[in-house]
This record gives sequence, C-alpha cells and structure tokens, in this order.
Amino acid sequence: MAPKPKADEEPEEAAEGEEKPATAKTSFLSKFLSKKMMIIAAAGLVVVGGGGFAAYKFLFSHGGEKHQEAAAKPATFVDMPDVLVNLSNPGGDRTQYLKVKITLELPSKEAVDKINPLMPRLVDAFQTYLRELRPTDLDGSAGLYRLKEELTRRVNLAVAPNKITAVLFKEIVVQ
Repeated sequence: MAPKPKADEEPEEAAEGEEKPATAKTSFLSKFLSKKMMIIAAAGLVVVGGGGFAAYKFLFSHGGEKHQEAAAKPATFVDMPDVLVNLSNPGGDRTQYLKVKITLELPSKEAVDKINPLMPRLVDAFQTYLRELRPTDLDGSAGLYRLKEELTRRVNLAVAPNKITAVLFKEIVVQ
C-alpha cells in the first residue's frame, strides 16, 4: 500500500513540463487590469506634472511681477515733532519719561499735503495715549511692536479717510 499524504501536505503539482491551461477569461482580465493600471499611472503623472508646472509658473512669473511693482513704488516719509511725556507710574516713587521720535510712512506723495494740516491732531493723539503707558508696557520687542500697531491705528483714525502705511520709530528713550 502506498502511504497516504498527510493533511498538511499539499497534493503534488502537475508533472514537470505540464502547464495548467489558462482560461480565456483569466487571460483577458489580467491584460485589462494591467492596461488599466498603466493608464491610471499615466494620468496621475500628467495631473501631478501639470500641477507642478502651474505652481512653478504662478510662483515665479506672477509673484515676481508683484514684487517688482511694490519695489518700484518709492515710499514717502513725514517726520513728526518729538514727543516727550511722563509715563503713568501709580504707586511709584520715581517719575519716568518717554521720548519718542516718529516718522510716518505714507502711501504716496499726495498724502503728505492731506496729512500735514492734521499734524496737531496727531500730536494730541500721541500725547494722550503715551501718557497712559506704564514702563512695563514698553518692555521688549513685543511691547514696542504693540506700541507701533496701536499708534498706527490711532493715526489712521485721526486722519480718516486718508491712511498711513506705518509708524516708524527713529528714537525711543525711557528715563
């Protein structure tokens, strides 16, 4: 008697040289899937390549033109009178002073003629705001940034409908 194959052993494959006959359905399906996968891969490459090209054109052609236009426009500056105020120091035994030299950046030369007649209003707005500051409000670069933003906001309110671009500090001294 021939020994029985064990349960975990697989039955022998067809003898060497013999191949399983492939059915027509299986052959067609494998060819179809491989062609489909190639088409999908090619379409994906076209989409990714087109997106990359569009991003390149946008960043380097359109963005560059905008930067050149902004750089070509010269800034206009107006110096304000120096401001010297005593800082608010509740409970402090020593009075501290703040001296500020400020320049206003304007969007155009035409704005200078509109801003100059309003200079007393701007000085008043600066004086009243700066007197309420405490010495700790001016600590560090974050304190100066907040001061610059608040002064810009107040100037734009005072000169409305005109507008300034920025408040620039030429000198800041706290004594």
